[in-house]
Amino acid sequence: MHAQHTIKSLLNQLNTVIVGKTAQVQDCVACLLAGGHLLIEDVPGVGKTTLAHALARTFGLQFARVQFTADLMPSDLTGVSVYERGKESFVFHPGPVFAQVLLADEINRASPKTQSALLEAMEEKQVSVEGETRPLPHPFFVIATQNPHDQLGTFALPESQLDRFLMRISLGYPDRAAERLLLAGSDRRDMLDGLLPLLSQDDLAQLQQQVLAVHTAEPLLNYVQDLIAATRSGRWFLQGLSPRAGIALMRAAKAQALIEGRDYVAPDDVQAILPQTIAHRLVPVGDAGRGAVEQVRAMVESVPLP
Repeated sequence: MHAQHTIKSLLNQLNTVIVGKTAQVQDCVACLLAGGHLLIEDVPGVGKTTLAHALARTFGLQFARVQFTADLMPSDLTGVSVYERGKESFVFHPGPVFAQVLLADEINRASPKTQSALLEAMEEKQVSVEGETRPLPHPFFVIATQNPHDQLGTFALPESQLDRFLMRISLGYPDRAAERLLLAGSDRRDMLDGLLPLLSQDDLAQLQQQVLAVHTAEPLLNYVQDLIAATRSGRWFLQGLSPRAGIALMRAAKAQALIEGRDYVAPDDVQAILPQTIAHRLVPVGDAGRGAVEQVRAMVESVPLP
């Protein structure tokens, strides 16, 4: 019961800033409760960066923001050693990646070399700089925003980079009622200063442990394996999901079940988070005639429920 009250408070506060996007906000909370990294993709100006700021503040985590640009170097993220004459030695100056939440703003405007600097951080929660491995704070989340690939000055994220994001969501344009609130109300960014941290690190750790403890029955696991097998059949996608992606799918489904107030995963939980969790990892077959999200939804219709 305590978990449900806490999660409801998180969602309510976030929905006061990001209006009219209840489903997307719930996906974001599920992603972070599952311990995953989040990719927010959309056109400029729909609230991607504001949502990322709101998530970091609401979860009560120390965060750093990096504006990704074409000239950003890997050392700008990880840090660099500088010779200090007084100490007669090199002293390491940590980069912004040494924060609990790294907001990678417009991540696809940096070169693939810089994007790849995040791979070790996202997977291993550590970085190797100048021959030394340095652990990152706990917890560690990357919340990245990216613009559509057809816009000028963007670089497509490498497949290995995309695979490290637990979820990819898109906000889209607000509906008429939500846009009226935006036009008539105060600036959403001004509201960020008034957001209160609703979780401590211990609270977040307890919620994440509760996510891991959510029960998965044998028929549900069979259903998930059927979905994974469908992605590998060659009928829907060029290549199927990896075992790592399957594990990520289960974590996200458990978080979704906890948000819905259940201590077990239902097929509805899997279906609710499936497109956001796997579509960015898959490429539809050539004659599909639709995008990855639509292809995932079509595939789900063909897989029988347990």
